[in-house]
Amino acid sequence: MDVLQRIAKELAVNIKQVSAAVSLLDEGATVPFISRYRKEVTGGLDDTQLRLLEERLGYLRELNARRLTILDTINSQGKLTAELEKAIKDADTKTLLEDLYLPFKPKRRTKAQIAREAGLEPLADALLADRSLIPEYVALDFIDAEKCVMDTVAALDGARQILMERISEDAELLAELRERIWQNGIVHSTVAIGKELPAEKFKDYFDYQEAINKIPSHRALALFRGRNEDLLNISLKPGADDKAEHDLCAQFVARRLNIRDTAKPAEIWLAETARFAWKIKLYTRIDLDLKLRLREAAELEAIRVFASNLRDLLLAAPAGPKATMGLDPGIRTGVKVAIVDPTGKVLGTDTIYPHPPRKDWDGAIDTLAKLIQKHKVDLVSIGNGTGSRETDQLVADVMKRYNELKITKITVSEAGASVYSASELAAKEFPDLDVTLRGAVSIARRLQDPLAELVKIDPKSIGVGQYQHDINQIQLAKGLDTVVEDCVNAVGVDVNTASVSLLKQVSGLSASISENIVIFRNDNGPFTNRKQLKKVPRLGDKAYEQAAGFLRIMNGDNPLDASSVHPEAYPVVEAIIKDTGKSIRDLIGQRQFLRGLNPAHYTNQHFGLPTVTDILLELEKPGRDPRPEFKSVEFKAGIEKITDLEVGMRLDGVVTNVANFGAFVDIGVHQDGLVHISHLSDTFVKDPRDAVKTGDMVKVKVMEVDIERKRISLSMKTNPEPSEERPERNSQKQASYKPKQQILVQGSMADAFAKARLSK
Repeated sequence: MDVLQRIAKELAVNIKQVSAAVSLLDEGATVPFISRYRKEVTGGLDDTQLRLLEERLGYLRELNARRLTILDTINSQGKLTAELEKAIKDADTKTLLEDLYLPFKPKRRTKAQIAREAGLEPLADALLADRSLIPEYVALDFIDAEKCVMDTVAALDGARQILMERISEDAELLAELRERIWQNGIVHSTVAIGKELPAEKFKDYFDYQEAINKIPSHRALALFRGRNEDLLNISLKPGADDKAEHDLCAQFVARRLNIRDTAKPAEIWLAETARFAWKIKLYTRIDLDLKLRLREAAELEAIRVFASNLRDLLLAAPAGPKATMGLDPGIRTGVKVAIVDPTGKVLGTDTIYPHPPRKDWDGAIDTLAKLIQKHKVDLVSIGNGTGSRETDQLVADVMKRYNELKITKITVSEAGASVYSASELAAKEFPDLDVTLRGAVSIARRLQDPLAELVKIDPKSIGVGQYQHDINQIQLAKGLDTVVEDCVNAVGVDVNTASVSLLKQVSGLSASISENIVIFRNDNGPFTNRKQLKKVPRLGDKAYEQAAGFLRIMNGDNPLDASSVHPEAYPVVEAIIKDTGKSIRDLIGQRQFLRGLNPAHYTNQHFGLPTVTDILLELEKPGRDPRPEFKSVEFKAGIEKITDLEVGMRLDGVVTNVANFGAFVDIGVHQDGLVHISHLSDTFVKDPRDAVKTGDMVKVKVMEVDIERKRISLSMKTNPEPSEERPERNSQKQASYKPKQQILVQGSMADAFAKARLSK
């Protein structure tokens, strides 16, 4: 089965759809462009299908390239049989391909190779062929002092090494045993001797075991982190009954050698060879393979979780183009203040000291009031770091003392603001602004438009992932980059206000082209139509085709330039104008009229029904923002620190992060609380992301407060039972495997908090 057929089968789509999509990708088209503007060509493949297609295409092409290399290598050795060639061509995974290649792979000089050089391969073949032979007698003929075969023991050991290597390179046997242990294997972790104190954060894993194919990603990554820090030892048992399963696997190998009657002398020797082959060769390799498989699966899941949270954060509701004051809270160092206009331009900055040691509360209130009045501030954005609740109270006092000020205060996540402040990008954007004040600017702007501001920050610094520093950084960066690209293109970009950081995420635009757009804009004034984009240096026809539909020009010459209608499709709109006798401005927003038109009437050889339908929907509300309407949460007055919390309190909060074991919620006490997956809903929740997403405003009940360890357990259930207030209170006791169980579940708050602590 070729690449296109395989992908079509996996995606359950027509091969013509796959072929068309692959052609577009090979021509340099991006996924956002293909999914939005080439629906007729691909038969309507959506962005999710296209991302999967793109990923599988890369994998299968790498697989084919490796396949050709392996075939050439084996053929050059003169060992490529028709049967082997077919097996290699049919191999559908890299693992199976490498298993088949293993016997022919150049390797260092092994004990088996030394034995072959000593002429012991005929001895191995003889014992394998005639089970009635007595090994010690046959081996006498192979003693050769010149070849360092001094006695029958050495001869038989060499023969055994040859057979063990053959067995370990049996691709079919290796695959069967690997899958058997994946289904039955148990991962067991213990604390490293003498490391109990430094390994305290891994206490849950001091004597822990779980089925390898059931371990959630966060637990697997915790285990690997503990091992990498030399604090945990990790072993893999082939099954619940370690000894019995080892014996079964050895018997499995023996059957592969067709050992049936161990009464024959050679068969006794071969049975022992099978046991050695299993224990020394096969099990050792399978142990490494399956731990790698577990890690890779855990990393992929962690990347998926990170990407999901990042998407929710980037697509959070924007407050919109309003004059905004950003406050970066601080106690001793003061509160940094920055005011930006509706476009994000910095109007002024300051630093106030309302908190200890200066305690200039009244002076800070007066300063903020004057700045708000001077710059006609509508919104006050308060970072949620140290001192945020105190600063929130400060703004509340400003609103009380100056009740004529019509402002709204909102607390926002300041994750990544400090990273941005010290970045080269921030220094270039604000060369004359102190590093500490740049963070306040970022806090103000991320309230206006989270997407536009957060794209300036490395996604890994935004703080919505699990074990992000433990996973493959290349895969993580690639996964997160696609999320950013999809989000930016889904929303669209105002080409006259967008930063280089935002523009370079647009389909078809590189960093250099984005810089050229900004330079052109600064030199020539705002763009008035999309055609002017073609005058930007290095923005050629291909880049224009890919990018134009995602770039918006507000209040320009042509109202369509503010929409997602691609310039190439303007003739469709012109046909609608001609047919209806209405101007473009009369058409826009006329929902009832537009829905009365027949899309099929305006199709042609270039634009099919999907495109025309999209155009009519876009005309109803040009440049519609897919993000939700902006809302804010008010934290409960008087609840400012963890010691203010009491069990049973009902509070409003904001979801800051979603993990596989639950969701973290900011309730305004400088320490996020955890809603365990079992407390996310009155009904069963399999995946926390089915119940909540990052940025959601939720109502929670305080179930437990551990001040010493700074742990807050919350519930989103309507009426959680008292018995649920601390599920599985003894969960910190070490898990032990029970044969009747397939998996040992640690689904408690304590377990989840432990994983959360490790994931930071």
